[in-house]
Amino acid sequence: MSFIRLTLSIFSAVMALSTAAHAEAPAPSAATVQNLQAAYDGESNAHARYVAFAVAADTEGYHQVASLFRAAAAAEKIHAANHAKVIEELGAVPKADVKKPEVKSTRENLSAAIAGESYERDTMYPGFIKTADQAGLAKAVRTFKYAAAAEASHAKFYAEALANLEGWRTGTRSFYVCAVCGETLAALPDVRCPVCKAGKDKFEVVS
Repeated sequence: MSFIRLTLSIFSAVMALSTAAHAEAPAPSAATVQNLQAAYDGESNAHARYVAFAVAADTEGYHQVASLFRAAAAAEKIHAANHAKVIEELGAVPKADVKKPEVKSTRENLSAAIAGESYERDTMYPGFIKTADQAGLAKAVRTFKYAAAAEASHAKFYAEALANLEGWRTGTRSFYVCAVCGETLAALPDVRCPVCKAGKDKFEVVS
């Protein structure tokens, strides 16, 4: 009888420890939800920042740069929406603290934009993608990859504008933004978006 009681006692203790360990262990998606929230906040602030930068560029007479900032702002809005959808599918509520943008000269604004996009392209999104992939969260991986690809394009355009700022002053320039993934191009693709493979009819022109 004592053996039975001892066995039951040990079994109960093991079950209690197992339950406690399970309760203390973070859900596999927890880190990715946190990363999605950070990305959502970042993209929301980037949208507001680039809208403000576009106004400043127009005011200074850099109208082609203003078009670029408007295109990037449209892309960041798409990224934020994509992140928000995955956050909601994982049972959380998207949260962003959109701050008043710090606007300087267009040259300084371009430098700041390059720094931000380069960080997201080289550090932030690669880390987020790795974590989401390890957790088996395919939709999170996809939205992160979409954003990372567009940030690379933005950084490239910003660098080109900064290197020849006066050449971006007069005239007009149009950019094409994929409504699905936010990829930003200088010309409409022949058939499909090079990132998400959406048809070219999904692109919106921004000038």
